[in-house]
Formats: sequence, structure tokens, C-alpha cells
Amino acid sequence: MPVGTTISVEEYLATAYEPDCDFIDGKIEERNVGEWDHARVQGRIYALLAQRYEGQGYLAAPELRLRVAPNRFRVPDVCVFAGNPGQQVPSVAPVLCVEVLSPEDRMSRIEVRINDYLAMGVATVWILDPSTRQAFVATAVEGLQEVKTGILLAEGTRIQLALSEIF
Repeated sequence: MPVGTTISVEEYLATAYEPDCDFIDGKIEERNVGEWDHARVQGRIYALLAQRYEGQGYLAAPELRLRVAPNRFRVPDVCVFAGNPGQQVPSVAPVLCVEVLSPEDRMSRIEVRINDYLAMGVATVWILDPSTRQAFVATAVEGLQEVKTGILLAEGTRIQLALSEIF
């Protein structure tokens, strides 16, 4: 099915995309994935979060479809829930969503993704840029800010990762 074709939520949910795509108000939107730097950073973040925090009740998932609004689905690179969300395609907010930038990503497009996550109720969004080795944190209260301390924190949780472990 060509990107840009209007389809129903049901059709989107019944279709497997490689790689998975976002669904925004009836339209399929491709995600920028598949490059070495992106994959390595995404894998490292997922592994660290799963290893360190699953024993504390947090559950990490890579590339999981989230229903951020009735007609909007996003697929973050990694997300973390405070326990089992109880749904195959969760509409309950994770405590953390992580986006790893690809060279083709544009900040305006990333800001729309961040706003969807925050509107859903996600407390913290991490954005990592493998090419510049920069990291940003977005919250509803603080907005988007570059991480200058070298430590990524997830608001209201014990979750934290050092940038030196990721890059």
C-alpha cells in the first residue's frame, strides 16, 4: 500500500509494515530507521533499560505501536511502562518514550512526535542524535531541553542512563 493512502484504523492494525509505520489521521507515515548508528544506539538503550529496570517493575519494549490518540499511532524506538500495559497496542501512556534520530530526521517532524507522546500522558521523552552525540529531554512542564549533565533522567521514576553508556 502506498504511503499517503487513506485507510482505516482497523486496516492499519491488521497490516504488518516493514519497518513498522506510524498512522496519523488515516495516513501511513514512514519512520526513518535501519542505519547502523541508529540501530546500535536503539539497541543499547533498550538493553540497558531492560537489564536494569525490569526487576523494578518497569517493562521496556522496542518499536511498539502506541495509540497516542483515537486516530493516531506512533512507534517509538523504545518505550518503558510502569508494569504491563495490558494491551497489545497500548493506549495507556508509557512513563518514557525514546526516539533515536536518523540523518533524514527534521526537528519539526520530531516535535510533532514529542507533542503526541506528551499529549498522550507520557511523562518524559528522550531524543538522541548519534551523529552529534547529543541528547535532549522533553517534558510537559520543561519543554525540550538539551542534556548538559551527561545523565538522562525519566521524570517521576528511578530510570536514568549515562550518555557515556549509550554513545
